[in-house]
Amino acid sequence: MSAQQPGSQHSATTEQIRVPQGPKQYLQSTYRTHTCAELSNNNVDSDVALSGWVMRKRDHGGVVFVDLRDHYGVTQVVFSGALGEEMQKIRQESVIAIRGKVSARGPGLENPKITTGKIEVHASYLKLLSQCETIPFQIAEDDNAPEPVRLKHRFLELRREKLHRNIIMRNRVIKTAREIMHELGFAEFHTPILTSSSPEGARDFIVPSRLHPGKFYALPQAPQQFKQLLMIAGFDRYFQIAPCFRDEDARADRSPGEFYQIDMELSFVEQEDILRVNEKLMYELFKRCSSFKIDEPPFPRFSYSDAMQQFGTDKPDLRNRLRINDVSKVFSDSQFRVFQEALNTNGSIRAIGVPVEALPSRKYFDDSVDFFSKLDQEEPGLGLAYLSFEGEAYKGSIAKFVSADEAKALKASLGLAEKAVVFLAAGRTNRILPALGKLRTKLGTELAKLEEGVWRFCWITDFPFYEKNEETGGVDFSHNPFSMPQGGLDSLLNKPPLEILAHQYDFVCHGYELASGGVRNHTPEVMYKAFELTGYSREDVDNKFGGMIRAFTYGAPPHGGIAHGIERIVMLLAGEEAIREVIAFPLAQNGEDLLMGAPSNVSEKQLREAHVMLRPLPK
Repeated sequence: MSAQQPGSQHSATTEQIRVPQGPKQYLQSTYRTHTCAELSNNNVDSDVALSGWVMRKRDHGGVVFVDLRDHYGVTQVVFSGALGEEMQKIRQESVIAIRGKVSARGPGLENPKITTGKIEVHASYLKLLSQCETIPFQIAEDDNAPEPVRLKHRFLELRREKLHRNIIMRNRVIKTAREIMHELGFAEFHTPILTSSSPEGARDFIVPSRLHPGKFYALPQAPQQFKQLLMIAGFDRYFQIAPCFRDEDARADRSPGEFYQIDMELSFVEQEDILRVNEKLMYELFKRCSSFKIDEPPFPRFSYSDAMQQFGTDKPDLRNRLRINDVSKVFSDSQFRVFQEALNTNGSIRAIGVPVEALPSRKYFDDSVDFFSKLDQEEPGLGLAYLSFEGEAYKGSIAKFVSADEAKALKASLGLAEKAVVFLAAGRTNRILPALGKLRTKLGTELAKLEEGVWRFCWITDFPFYEKNEETGGVDFSHNPFSMPQGGLDSLLNKPPLEILAHQYDFVCHGYELASGGVRNHTPEVMYKAFELTGYSREDVDNKFGGMIRAFTYGAPPHGGIAHGIERIVMLLAGEEAIREVIAFPLAQNGEDLLMGAPSNVSEKQLREAHVMLRPLPK
């Protein structure tokens, strides 16, 4: 398991994600006096009514035991005599209503795994409310059914306890986030779904206009322009649980098509003000939704450059205590040809030192070298060397090229104990750092052991404003095009574009980017110049962002904001490895909705009304 995946180390306790019962007076009805999670020894000898799904059924010689499940939990119901015979005919996952008397379970028969495990209900009445056909996969147990089958019948899979609780956790996170945002003085507004295309970094979903032939709306990749306009309109603190739409491929930590975020914007703020507010939000949110330890703010902060140098990534997992170190000085006079070539071509030598209790096997080192060699897909063949230390003695793949003085200096520079291993890579710094970042993740999981029962947050700041476009040779925005460059217009006029930093920041937890934001540009001339460097003319900017430019000319306050990905937050809190496990109705990896059959064909009439003509795909 990767260190960037939460796995069992993040698993929330049952109490953390307990399904709330709700006001009792609103749960009682003709069908039930109690829920299936509510009964206890206090109810013994009471007559009760329950309704739910037949989760499991066990026939013990004419006496049928049923685990009856509803939204809230499970209760064991006992059927005997004629009711037992009737129950035998009812399939699992059918919906039934029962009445009966609550009894205490005998000694040794209690079930500590469920909240109602000390009692059972002896049924005196049974009514079949809905018979279930043969189910395509098991609900009570995971039978490893293929994903397409499960997504096509997602309404069945959502009955599984873990997945059901994940969706409840999602509700809890959103409810808690709203409470905190209101406590922090934010007001919730809704921004348009049908809007214009905007360069947010991904493909738009476009919608043809019936009333304006040949023109299209775009679904918002984010409410970026509208939330800035709200600040210009004089609203001080905005937030929204915002739906966002991006036509991009799926990943384990990204849902294809659509996702939700805690979106916010604040007026009359600088970067530090925004970070401080969001530290309060995330601290309170994780504290209220989890029992794991959290250090109080302020959280650690790393510039983008420092993060890449230390972690090889701008999404570091701080539960992993390993760091990447520049050991070029240690080997400045090295006779090892690979190290000489790296240093003579403005490259560097980087190392990861790992204290260990027992030295790994030779196979572990060989597997790590093979893993590292395949990390650069565009330029395969990265080289990884290693040394292992026991006291002053050392051995490894380059031991014969390393002098005793160099070995001693290496160990000292990395602060290593008596027994340790060191992995080294040499070459172009911007090539080896990302690869060492992935190796750090592997070593942190397998050798160094990640911290457990904690949340480790950090900020990544000072991102490059632009990045090089390898196809055109020009520059593109590296993050949000509406952010303020550090140094403002002066930087845009006088600095090389690739040296300009942005007032942008990411919030990171356990290898995941949970949020991204920035202080916004709020002056027309800075905006024109920023876009000009990426190839946009003044006319282009007016055409694409006319509303924003006009707004800037009528008094715009300094403002900034951020957006937190709800699915990623819930995924971490629920201890899941895939984001689809916290979405009620996710799309498949290829972007299809297998349950509803989308995307689908539409009628010729619908196409005519939208002024759309389809062209056959080229053969």
